[in-house]
Amino acid sequence: MTQFSHLDESGHARMVDVSAKDVSVRTATATGFVRLSAECVAALRSGDVPKGDALAVARIAGIQAAKRTPDLVPLCHPIAIHGVRVDLEVRDDGVAITALVRTADRTGVEMEALTCVAVAGLALIDMVKALDPAAVVTDVRVEEKTGGKTGVWRRPA
Repeated sequence: MTQFSHLDESGHARMVDVSAKDVSVRTATATGFVRLSAECVAALRSGDVPKGDALAVARIAGIQAAKRTPDLVPLCHPIAIHGVRVDLEVRDDGVAITALVRTADRTGVEMEALTCVAVAGLALIDMVKALDPAAVVTDVRVEEKTGGKTGVWRRPA
């Protein structure tokens, strides 16, 4: 069972010890999409969402989620988050979400970027669910990571 980094010799879950790793600047970019009805997109564009500024709420929720990732993902290391940027682009069929998370630490921030995007999407749905109960969060994925031993990784085109 020792071939799995997150299992001990007995097969029990464990948090990997990263204390011997070098501290380096690390980033991760993740994206996702919230599919919405035309009516809902129109309300977002005009600022007429009954609950208020849905995009602002989604952005703040994403930032908070990035900082709280170890509380949600059991084996994720608590690391210092030095920067989070959440971009939301209203498109004709929904909202594209992009998150960039930065740290200078011993392990990467891919999970923080993914959590940021997912929770921003969920917060957006919470804000618009009265207008569009069929809204869907989709395509949450890492696009790029930098830093650490493996350097730069980009999702293949």
